[in-house]
Amino acid sequence: MPWNEPGRGSGGDDRDPWKGGNGQQPPDLDEVFANVQRRLKKIMGSGGDGGGRKSGSSGGPSMGGIGLLVGLLIVIWVAWNSIHIIDESERGVVLRFGEYVRTMPPGLNFTLPSPIEKVQTVNVTSVRSLESASRMLTGDENLIDLAFAVQYRVVDPEAFLFNVQVPEESLGHAADSAMREIVGTNNMDFILEIGRGQIALDTQALLIEVLERYGSGLEITSFNLQEVRPPTQVRQAFDDVVRAREDQIRFANEAQAYANQEIPEARGRAARVLEEAEAYRESIVAKATGESDRFTSVLDQYALAPEVTRERLYLETLEKVYGRSAKILMDVDSSNNMFYLPLDTLGGGRARSAPPPPAPLMSPSEQQRVSQTDPRARTGRGVR
Repeated sequence: MPWNEPGRGSGGDDRDPWKGGNGQQPPDLDEVFANVQRRLKKIMGSGGDGGGRKSGSSGGPSMGGIGLLVGLLIVIWVAWNSIHIIDESERGVVLRFGEYVRTMPPGLNFTLPSPIEKVQTVNVTSVRSLESASRMLTGDENLIDLAFAVQYRVVDPEAFLFNVQVPEESLGHAADSAMREIVGTNNMDFILEIGRGQIALDTQALLIEVLERYGSGLEITSFNLQEVRPPTQVRQAFDDVVRAREDQIRFANEAQAYANQEIPEARGRAARVLEEAEAYRESIVAKATGESDRFTSVLDQYALAPEVTRERLYLETLEKVYGRSAKILMDVDSSNNMFYLPLDTLGGGRARSAPPPPAPLMSPSEQQRVSQTDPRARTGRGVR
């Protein structure tokens, strides 16, 4: 619904938002500017009444009012150009008529007003980055594509502003030159395979040395090789060579691992065989020494008592012979019959563990009687 709808309400109120609540018109802009003009003239000491009509005296603005206004403007201008607030991450370089004077620390600082002294702020905490990529020639005359990134920050604002005309551009040229020098002294295989880290370290050291000679006020925080690859035209051949070398290294590592496993085992087996041979030799020597000592002791005893020694040796020999036999002959006192007892079968083969005592010897008369009564003795068949 329109605001200025005629005939709305009993009092004919048009409800115009640009009018006052009592129907008055808003203040005129010309009147507002006229009021401001009158006040300025009053400050400057003018005798006009602000409405374009002159008062009783038609004099111009007084010198005191003009001086006050000029002084006020000078104070505002000096305050605006002399007070500087330096951020914590920045440093303020003060120039007096274009010449370096001092470096302001963070906080509230004061200088002479411009154009006497000017302040240039430099950020000294942020780490800046510079990236570059180019094709270079290696030491073995091969082309290679490299991409690298340099991270740096400002450590000396005065040197950064005045020693080098364009510090970032100079840094890029110096980094490219240092990279070309390092790449030109190394072979392509070394750069592509195992030398990337060493190339980056050598280039960073050389770049730091160059920037120190320039006095650029920059500090290199890191230097990274982002990409190292052969040219596109020969990349497939280089990839094949790299894979072949990786296979060679892998096979060599597997062979070395196998050798590391087999050689200790073979040495262990050889040591075990040597130990067994040494033990066998020592046992044979000890046994032979014992037999010789035993024979010597028996010989000494035989020299002292030959009859007793012979009898003892005879009995020991019979004990050994009968001890290895599984058959037993028994003589019963009540009869002359000889019984055969298969103790090896009856005892489940355990008769060897405890050999029986030898059969008693028979006198010649008993042997003749047995041969007459036993038909097996006359036929020559022995007892089994």
